[in-house]
Parts: sequence; C-alpha cells; structure tokens
Amino acid sequence: MVTRAIGSWGGLERRPHEWIALANRREVTATISRSALPGLVFGNGRSYGDECLNAGGTLWGARGLDRFIDFDADSGEVTCEAGVLLSEIIDLVLPSGWFLPVVPGTSFVTVGGAVANDVHGKNHHAAGTFGEHVLSLQLTRTDGRRIRCAPDENPDYLAATIGGLGLTGVIESARLRLRRVPGEWIDVESESFESLDEFLALSEKAKDAWEYSVAWIDCGPGGRGEARGVLFCGNHAAADQRAAKRPDRRVPFDLPFSLVSEPSVRAFNALYRRLHRGRKAGSQHHRPFFFPLDSVQDWNRIYGRGGFYQYQCVVPEEAQQAATRALLKTVSAQGSASFLAVLKTFGPRRSAGLLSFPMAGTTLALDFPNRRADTLRLFQELDAIVSSAGGRLYPAKDARMPESLFKSSYPRWQEFVAYRDPGMSSQMSRRLFGS
Repeated sequence: MVTRAIGSWGGLERRPHEWIALANRREVTATISRSALPGLVFGNGRSYGDECLNAGGTLWGARGLDRFIDFDADSGEVTCEAGVLLSEIIDLVLPSGWFLPVVPGTSFVTVGGAVANDVHGKNHHAAGTFGEHVLSLQLTRTDGRRIRCAPDENPDYLAATIGGLGLTGVIESARLRLRRVPGEWIDVESESFESLDEFLALSEKAKDAWEYSVAWIDCGPGGRGEARGVLFCGNHAAADQRAAKRPDRRVPFDLPFSLVSEPSVRAFNALYRRLHRGRKAGSQHHRPFFFPLDSVQDWNRIYGRGGFYQYQCVVPEEAQQAATRALLKTVSAQGSASFLAVLKTFGPRRSAGLLSFPMAGTTLALDFPNRRADTLRLFQELDAIVSSAGGRLYPAKDARMPESLFKSSYPRWQEFVAYRDPGMSSQMSRRLFGS
C-alpha cells in the first residue's frame, strides 16, 4: 500500500489516497480484505469530476486487471477483466470483423468504467447504451461475496451496477456482445446548420439513414445564443484503403494558465465553421471519427493548473427546444468560452441501469475553464433550466451537482441504495447520497 496524490480528468484537484493495485481477479477478495474501508475502484481516470475519487481513503487501481478471458469470433462475444481498455478490445476484435456496439468519445476507458457510467455514444437511437450489450458481470462485494450478474441471474444487481457509479462492488470481469462491421472505415457526411430548429430537423432525418450522428456547435463568446454548427453522420463501411498513421501528440505538462480563452475559442470556432460550411461527404477511419482527441495525450492540460469542468445535461423531448435554447442563451450571455460544445439527440430506448443518464431528448455537453465562483454561478443558472425542463446531469462528467438536483432527476435513486456496497464510497457518493 502506498499513498498517492490522485486527481480526475478535469484536473480540479489532486488529493492523497491509499493506493492498492489489483493485479489478479482471483485475488480481489483477499486484497479487499486487507484494505482499509471504505474503498473505491479507480480505472483509467477518465471521469471528469469526483466520481472516481475517495480522498483520504482507499483506491483500488484496476488497470492491472487487463486480461482477455475469451473471444468467440463466430458468435461475437468477448469476455475480459474490468481493467481492459475499450481501445484494447477494438484492437483485438476488429481484424475479425467485430466492433463494440457503443463507444464513448474516448477509447481510453476501462470496461469497468464503461459499465459503471453506462456510457453512450453517437448511436443511442440505434444501439442504446453500453449496458444494453453486457451479457454478464462478475461482481465482488467488500464482505467477500462474489455475485454473477446477468439478465437470468441476479438481474437486480446487474441493473444497479450498470450506471451504478462504481458503488455496488468491484467489477472483476464482463462478457460483452459485439456487432459485425465490414471494416475499419466510416462513411461520413457533414452538413452545417444555423439554428436549433434546423439541427433537430436534420437529426430527425438522419435517424433513418445513419447509425451515428453528433453535432459540433459554436457556443463561444459573442455568439447569438443559437445552435449554429455542423452535424456529422456516419455508417460503418467497407473501404479498401490504409489509414494514415497519425502521430500521437502530447501536452507535456500542466500549463500555468488556460489556453482556452474568449479570443482563442472565437478564432477556432470561426475557422471550424468556415472549413465545414455546406454539405460534404467522404470516408474516415474509425479512430478520428469516434475518438478525435485520443491522438492528443493529456489534452486536459490545455486548461491549465486550475483544471476545467464539463457540464453535460439532457433535457426531455417535449422540452428540448425551449430548454436547449435557454441553455445556449445563458452561456452566451455570460461570455463563457467553451472549447468543446457537443449537441446530439437520444432515442426513446430504455436504459439498462437504475441510474443511467440518457432519456429521449437532446443532450448538450460543454467544457469550461475553472474560473471558480464565476463558473459555479453559471452552473447554478444552467441547473435551474435543466431542472425546470425535467432533465438531468451526467455523473461521469460532474464535479458539483447539488444533491437536490440529483435526487429529483434520478427517481430510482432510492431503489439503487439497497444495492450499494457499504464498504465503498466516493467523493461523489458523499456529495449526492451523504455517504
């Protein structure tokens, strides 16, 4: 056991934790029994806020649980330990014509983290969330019990663990259903739009022709508070071409100040809109299409030593136009600089987890440099709009959601509490549940 200063991807703080590496799934129970409780599993640290932190307590590092247990290239099922990265699964299965049915915006997420956050991708209307494709889980509780979770065995624990914020036990391994693909490439079409109504119309039309869709929007300072941007759509395609090797770039250290400012965001947005004006079509390798920032290691450092927040919300379909427009106008009026601004729609599919984030409607994700009180005041205004619309915030991206907003927007939280492992806790759980 060693003491380490650990932070999350948002870089808002680094605080001491007792660090214990998990290296063998057969020894998880023994390792936990020697640990000071409460503890928490830490995967690859890609949660933005305090969900993966347990300051002053124990963190069990799961990246050592990185073994593949089985891959059936005929049925398209893969079983692996919870510390395996999604990128490692893709590298294994894609040469055999398989792909993960749902991927988030980075491939550097562990399987355990993808389950605990029930991550979504650009194809929610077609494939739902990651949890829908989990065939079974092996869960270890801090009291030593080992529970197999599957639709036909302990389905209640499966539903609690999918999207369960890492609080139901240590996920040792998972069996996942894959999907067939013709190759490594994506047919892509982009189309610019000048309003939220135009975006919603394009998104609705895209559902029938395209599996994947996501929009970049200009949400920088000086904007009109309107959703002008570019909708990107894609389908898996068979393409006989080689992917150009992209050199990995790296932000080598935490900058003393943020590179994300009003002038830089305004200039970037103007250039990006100019490059993607109109309608364009072509093909793209899957890596830049799904994971555009994965080639820039430690890109979170561009926000400086103060770190950054991501604010991701979803508002229901019946309120999406008024609420999304109000959110954008509020951000614009504040003059805040959001380098990353993503807009997409969710379909009506029912999520597998008790605390899963998606609902039918529109989701907006915005990154903001940490400007302390000013940023938090902006979030209070945005919270009020989301709450009034009947929406919710995404815990995987959150670092400050009020307990009242969480409990009002996740109505199954009381049902979830019965499945919490009493030997596990996080900074987020203490903020949202009180323990």
